[in-house]
Amino acid sequence: MKLHDARVLAMQILYTTDLNAISKEKALESYENLDQKAIDFVNLVNDNLDKIDFVISVCLKNYTINRLNLVDKAIIRLATAEFIEGKNDKRIIINEALELTKEFSDQGDHKAVSFNNKLLDNISVRVKDLI
Repeated sequence: MKLHDARVLAMQILYTTDLNAISKEKALESYENLDQKAIDFVNLVNDNLDKIDFVISVCLKNYTINRLNLVDKAIIRLATAEFIEGKNDKRIIINEALELTKEFSDQGDHKAVSFNNKLLDNISVRVKDLI
């Protein structure tokens, strides 16, 4: 499985946990043929969720984390977890998050892409100072 596909699957699992207010274990049960990298992404987010949500909340401008739609929240949480982990280049993380946004959230007006891009740029710059 390509890394992009693992991110897609991880984002979908994170979305499922939020939408249904269920544990990651329960969400994982509903997926077949899980790739280990996707599971690693989900674990990375869940293991750092308090930090991730704090960073996102601080970096949002005139907005609260609870107002984010669940798809965007899953995408941004995943990207923020990767920023915290520090294994991938920030430009790659942002590009991947924006591709997910285009594929699953944007409604053709590019507002979601623009919003997420600005937020992720802000997070990428500030994350190490906030954790």
